[in-house]
Amino acid sequence: MPFVYHRTVRFADTDAAGVVFFANYLALCHEAYEEALSQAGVELGSFFKASGLVIPIAKSEASYLRPLLPGDKLKIVCTPALLTADSFELKFDLYKLGPPEKIAAKLRTEHVCISSDTRGRMPLDPLIASWVKAG
Repeated sequence: MPFVYHRTVRFADTDAAGVVFFANYLALCHEAYEEALSQAGVELGSFFKASGLVIPIAKSEASYLRPLLPGDKLKIVCTPALLTADSFELKFDLYKLGPPEKIAAKLRTEHVCISSDTRGRMPLDPLIASWVKAG
C-alpha cells in the first residue's frame, strides 16, 4: 500500500533561483521513505546497528515536471516494490497541492541490502521485506 507524506517546501530546500534545488527532491523523498519505515515499525535509531545491514541507494532517476517554491504544500506518495530477494525500488510521486493538485515530479530509487561489515549482498531483513511486499 503506498505511503503518503505531507510536507511544506522551505526556503532551505531552494536554490538561488528560488525553486527547489534538483538534488533536494531526493532529500524530500528520503524524508518520506524514513517516515514510511517508522510508521511500519522500523526503529531507525537502532535497526541498522542491530541488523548488521545497510540499504544504500544503487540507482536513482527523476523527472521534474513543474517548479516547487517556498510555501508550496506537497503530497509525496511512496510506493515500494520488491525487485529481488536483496533489493527493492521506491517510486515517488510528488504533488503540489492546489487547487488544483498537480504532479510536480516523479522519482525512483533502487536500494540494495548489503552487510555493513563485508559489503556483500544480503537478503532483506524480514521487517523491511514485509514493508516492501505490502507496498
